[in-house]
Amino acid sequence: MPKEGEILLEVTDMCKNFGETRALRGVAFQAKAGEIRGLIGENGSGKSTLTSIIAGMQPATSGTMSYHGKPWKPSSVLEGLKAGIGMVVQETGTLSDITVAENLFLGEYGQFKSHTVINQKKMQEAAKRALSLVGLDHVNPARPLRLLDMQTRKLIEMARVMNHNPDILIVDETTTALGQSGREILYRVMHDMAARGHSVIIVSHDLEEMMEHCDTLTILRDGEIIDNLTREQYEANLIKRLMVGREIKGNYYRVDMDGYEDKVVLKADYISTLEELLCVKMELHKGEILGIGGLSDCGMHTLGHALYGLEEVLDGEVMLPEKGIKITDARTAYQNKMGYVSKDRDNESLEQNASVFANIASTGYKVNRWFGPFISRKKESEYVEKQIRGLLIKCSDPYQQVKTLSGGNKQKVVFGKWVAYDSDILILDCPTRGVDVGVKAAMYQLIYDMKKLGKSIVMISEEMPELIGMSDRILIMKDGKMNGEFFRKDGFHEHDLIECMI
Repeated sequence: MPKEGEILLEVTDMCKNFGETRALRGVAFQAKAGEIRGLIGENGSGKSTLTSIIAGMQPATSGTMSYHGKPWKPSSVLEGLKAGIGMVVQETGTLSDITVAENLFLGEYGQFKSHTVINQKKMQEAAKRALSLVGLDHVNPARPLRLLDMQTRKLIEMARVMNHNPDILIVDETTTALGQSGREILYRVMHDMAARGHSVIIVSHDLEEMMEHCDTLTILRDGEIIDNLTREQYEANLIKRLMVGREIKGNYYRVDMDGYEDKVVLKADYISTLEELLCVKMELHKGEILGIGGLSDCGMHTLGHALYGLEEVLDGEVMLPEKGIKITDARTAYQNKMGYVSKDRDNESLEQNASVFANIASTGYKVNRWFGPFISRKKESEYVEKQIRGLLIKCSDPYQQVKTLSGGNKQKVVFGKWVAYDSDILILDCPTRGVDVGVKAAMYQLIYDMKKLGKSIVMISEEMPELIGMSDRILIMKDGKMNGEFFRKDGFHEHDLIECMI
């Protein structure tokens, strides 16, 4: 076992270019035994690029790495994993149409083969052992992955890595996909690894999380290391300033007590679904930011789907009362000026292989017409460029593929297409997932500006400060039902909200 503080991995003078873009500029970085090292910075600062090179997802343009004192230049993630460096990626790292067990051992089926046939029983027994490492003993390894929720899928990715007993665990924005129970599992795994003399590198935008769990923070900005802070140096405003290169003062939530109109624009009338929702009743008013909170399995994400017509409602109905229109599918919702931002951004809110231009323009086919079915290229370009400028979307040009953007810039594209569409009602499910403090501040301002214009917003969130800071009214869900209602005008008390959740 390495001695505490021993350097397990060292990066020297690393550069990475994507065409004209310089993602990393002469980066020097170390991962030490017994240490949890945080990587923090704005979206596009180079955090994921650095960790992906360490893990073997892509090569550096220049620079060197050493691992256990020997040159390190992995050609694939599987090579990195087998050598002891495992990474849980920011976005989806599993395949939906195969089983849990097949995902756990993807690319490693040979160990279960007898001649040319895979011994399924043997693979599933091994999968059960792997799942137990992250507290997923209840998950059936023979079950197709698509039937599991986002948190469970992310923990399965972690189980796959931990099954290799890595020396270095890289966690890239994983907590954004996890509820509180999942986060506690992750934190337990991280601290256990550090206690056993291994190393953890975690990338996150959650400043409180990083200050609580990391021994050292490495701050990146524009592809360069700005500073390395030890626990004794942690101070929130200092870290924010180092991240963005300017002062970001404390609170960036709403400070007003503005109300909303009595007019009800969206109504769920005692709706039930096949799973999770049971006789849920709620109303959204014109000019209201309605917060929906609860633990990760309370049903709030399913409610977001149901409100936009993405989840079949077996009993009750979702209505637009003024128009007398029943929302039964996403097409009806869209045609009635509703927008939806999913927690599962990559699979539900974006077309990854399409460009920034195509994603934003996808909501504007009516307003950008020239005549008949023909689209005006000029109108469409103005429609897209306005959002790229207004939301400061970092892209080389509008035709850059969305999948190559950072998480925060992807989220801006999602917002951009619905802002461009001038949606009257927005369903936002974890709207600031995986974005940095600067982008969060801009998004909160945008949400508030939309409220002032008379837009109505349902904001589903697992982040208590976000709910308290932005909502006019908060509904707390528990076990698929509404379990509490709180009003901004009365003052939100975190203790009361948590009591309703548990």
